[in-house]
Amino acid sequence: MIERINRTPIMHRAVAHGGVLHLGGIVAEKREGVGMKGQTEQALARLGEILASAGSDRSKVLSATVYVTDMAAKAEMNEAWVAFFGAENLPARATVGVANLGSADTLIEVVAVAAR
Repeated sequence: MIERINRTPIMHRAVAHGGVLHLGGIVAEKREGVGMKGQTEQALARLGEILASAGSDRSKVLSATVYVTDMAAKAEMNEAWVAFFGAENLPARATVGVANLGSADTLIEVVAVAAR
């Protein structure tokens, strides 16, 4: 059975199938004047909220693909990343540099897969 969770006008925030959650792109909500670390913290907080609403949590994230517009700021992202997940629960991850995430002030977008 496929379960779709937290509908938006263009997608669902999460789709569950076979005990696995697939989470759509998550960005910071308050981006203006906020650097990479702050946007990463916001995006991960939203990830945590979506996971909770779907019956999961940060310790169950299996993998993530992170899109960033500035690879030079990756250390800031990593700092927030490790603080959120903790060293014992770091998921597999790929970080991809991109030119644009839809608006000039969006620095990071996170896509994740988690166990339920």
